[in-house]
Amino acid sequence: MKLWNVLRMGLVALASTLLISGCGTPGKTPRPPSTGPKVKADPGEPEVDKLRAGDTIRVIFSNLERQIQPHEEQIKADGTITLPSVGVVKAEGKTTGELQNELQKSYEKYYRSMNVIVQAPERYYSVGGEVKNPMRYVYVGGTTVIKAIQSASDFTEFAKRKEVVLTRANGKRIVVNCEKALRDPRLDPPVYPGDSIHVPRRFF
Repeated sequence: MKLWNVLRMGLVALASTLLISGCGTPGKTPRPPSTGPKVKADPGEPEVDKLRAGDTIRVIFSNLERQIQPHEEQIKADGTITLPSVGVVKAEGKTTGELQNELQKSYEKYYRSMNVIVQAPERYYSVGGEVKNPMRYVYVGGTTVIKAIQSASDFTEFAKRKEVVLTRANGKRIVVNCEKALRDPRLDPPVYPGDSIHVPRRFF
């Protein structure tokens, strides 16, 4: 009788183990629950660290026996600048560091000990409409619509927060619901140099 009880307990334990292991689907890992819609990256968004036509850059020359005056020039529509000794150089689409390295190598043919420094211009974005301090702001990187509005001392009491308009430098318009963006940072688009933000007025 005792032997039968031991065998019965063993069969019950084996059946339980098989039942538990059979509940899952072999080879598959459970997916985590959805956290809401994802915002896709915009392939047309600019590379903010790249120089563009219209930017004014300053090239400084140092470590020379005879001082050469700094060269300041606005990048032309074709993306080039014209420098003494080396002539026409493509600047658009390069970072200041890339352009600086290129110029350093070019000038080493004429001045072995010369140091070349390329300084980028300050870039701006603007915030207008129903914010407490509408104006143009210096772009310092990592800015979003919500952060930009906060930099402008936040919304006025008449702001229409659900229909804020972000206009890219290329003319593209994006309507931002700032109430949702405050709850979900993925709905808060980045702001780039040359962009403008307009907060409309509500009439009720």
